[in-house]
Amino acid sequence: MQFPRYDLRVELSIRQIITFFYMELPKRFWTPGESHDFWEMAYVDNGYLEIIRGTQRHALGPGDLIFYAPNEFHAGRALNESAPTLIILSFECDSEAMHACAGKIVHLEEEEKKLLSTIIREGREAFDPPVDSPRMHRPRQRLKAAFGSEQMIKNHLEILLIQLIRRGDRSSTNQSDSIAMANYNDTLVGQMIDYMRANIRENLTIEQLCSAFGMGRTRMVTLFKTATGLGTIAYFQKLKIEHAKTIIRHRTLRMTEVAEEVGFASVHHFSRSFKKETGLTPTEYARSVNARALRWSPEMYPELN
Repeated sequence: MQFPRYDLRVELSIRQIITFFYMELPKRFWTPGESHDFWEMAYVDNGYLEIIRGTQRHALGPGDLIFYAPNEFHAGRALNESAPTLIILSFECDSEAMHACAGKIVHLEEEEKKLLSTIIREGREAFDPPVDSPRMHRPRQRLKAAFGSEQMIKNHLEILLIQLIRRGDRSSTNQSDSIAMANYNDTLVGQMIDYMRANIRENLTIEQLCSAFGMGRTRMVTLFKTATGLGTIAYFQKLKIEHAKTIIRHRTLRMTEVAEEVGFASVHHFSRSFKKETGLTPTEYARSVNARALRWSPEMYPELN
């Protein structure tokens, strides 16, 4: 008896991969950018990465995955002094369904991370050198690869893509991306402030800060103003005065020494800046009720204990 056959519908198929890496990048990683005629996805396993795509910037952290469509220009750099660990996999796929991934950034769920882990495990088995080797440039068959390892890569990659396409909602993707960028901006401004505190005795310039954080002047000024309501140098001067107030309350120093502690070359300049910020000269502040009340309250400044 002849039984009828049912042909399974294939929505998405991958038969070729171009690159497959699991790599740790240096803290100062930066790439001027590229474009190519195939799909690529990049997953951040650890660390932080900034991606420039057209006129847009995207901040990616652990668990984030980004797709680059064929011929889409993209560049990137490491963020937050981290050495990001990435999974980069590029492939040929002419399925119409892949259009749903164009421009997409997603945060992987646990089931999707397990699929990606399996793909990495099979990539170690299938190729020589393995995908996590610094010597890996292009996939090359391993002579004693485990049976079906390349097919496992194909199958699990297709399953991962299908699951991500099923998620679909671009609006939630964009919202997630906006939240990630806002969190990144807050973190970056916090690091700038920490850097200022660590260099409180210096007279930092915007150029020095731009160099330290690898960004342009306009972006730094805008970022800092948005987060703090103050200009970058104005905020630094405010930090200096706040630090001077703490010194006056907790240490017995001459005002010339206090001025030196916060990076003022002249006690007169220090006094003018202090009064502009507080309404009092440093000496008047030292004699004030507020300063005397706080002088013996180390619990308010535990970092000085």
